[in-house]
Amino acid sequence: MTSDSPMPSPPFPSPDNAALRVVVGNAIASVRNGQASVEEAILHAAVHGWYEGHIQGEDTCPGCDFRGGLPKNGNRG
Repeated sequence: MTSDSPMPSPPFPSPDNAALRVVVGNAIASVRNGQASVEEAILHAAVHGWYEGHIQGEDTCPGCDFRGGLPKNGNRG
């Protein structure tokens, strides 16, 4: 799925993140094969999606607590 709208502020991973695709695919598969309820799959995907976004942000900007140029604990506003 792609979108032309801007993504929210991190720690959300970019839509083309390969790990995010795996997380979403696993959530869909777990619902389809009865291993998880929809609610369980959404929670699992949300937690792991947030984590993948955090990793992507750290890779993009070591020392930052989000994607961008401000140092950790910097004023974002």
